[in-house]
Amino acid sequence: MIPLDKVKDIINKHSKLESDLSSGIIDKKKFAEMSKEYSDLNEIIEEAKFYSSFDEEKRELEKIINDNSSDNEMKDLANTELSELVTKNVKIENKLRLFLLPKDEADKKNAIIEIRAGTGGLEASLFAADLFKMYEKISNKKKWLLEVISISKSDAGGLKEVIASIKGVNIYSTLKYESGVHRVQRVPDTETQGRVHTSAATVAVLPEAEEIDVKIEEKDLRIDVFRSSGPGGQSVNTTDSAVRITHVPTGIVVSQQDEKSQIRNKEKGLKILRSRIYEYERKKKEDERSKDRKNKIGSGDRSERIRTYNFPQGRVTDHRINMTLHKLEEFLEGEIFDEFIENLNLQAQEEKLTNLN
Repeated sequence: MIPLDKVKDIINKHSKLESDLSSGIIDKKKFAEMSKEYSDLNEIIEEAKFYSSFDEEKRELEKIINDNSSDNEMKDLANTELSELVTKNVKIENKLRLFLLPKDEADKKNAIIEIRAGTGGLEASLFAADLFKMYEKISNKKKWLLEVISISKSDAGGLKEVIASIKGVNIYSTLKYESGVHRVQRVPDTETQGRVHTSAATVAVLPEAEEIDVKIEEKDLRIDVFRSSGPGGQSVNTTDSAVRITHVPTGIVVSQQDEKSQIRNKEKGLKILRSRIYEYERKKKEDERSKDRKNKIGSGDRSERIRTYNFPQGRVTDHRINMTLHKLEEFLEGEIFDEFIENLNLQAQEEKLTNLN
């Protein structure tokens, strides 16, 4: 049962915002913030009012049912109304509980996705490339904008590492569950005995931080420049255009060498750095809030195996929700990606509801 004071807080807050917004004495920035909050509360205000008056209405109906002077027709009508009232209250309570869950402020942000080949040599780099293609297809289907920030290729079309930004609506809330170790089981093209090999790639999804989210002081940065070793033409390889940025307080290091210009490499490097610092601070706060429990979903723990792609059996399994789909090819085409995400979201909500005071 939800404490009534929490529900009444929603009603009072909605009423106050309505009054303040109609006063016309708020600056533009504050007006925008309050309008957003008011709009969010509008989605739940009728349910909050119903829930707060439920006990009183229930008592009134029970009084009629238990009153010996009430005729049978009146009692039957009251019983029907009470049954409908209780059923409606259960649904509304669930909706209110979800609304009262702590909001992840990063959910509406764009994301930076980092994919790296793990154990398995060439086969791991080919799998990393497959994962990247999958996220490209998902982005295309959802009309997201995917832009490569840096890429390091291996032989035979594989990828050692790729970092990309993905922009759109609620990107981070959709992709945050992809962080972790992705394992593949398949027969490599070079395998003559037909044996199944196991290799892995790691995926890290970070909310893309804006300058307003993370303030980086120049005095906290150590910037080293060096000669690029990657592709890009003669000018890249003969000038100190590559940049390595170290954020001294956190020890986070970012290297960037894709661009011919040192300035552009620094800009790209700072973009990645800002998001990594933002995620570092978020993780630190989350750890402080949950010292006594481990939240396995979306923890971003790269040592955690989250999904297995088994090619011989044509299946993909998500180990966090014990869900297996025998539609591997469709999954890699981005066709049924949302099935996993919806179930991961449901489990995350259930875990949060369990821990809601």
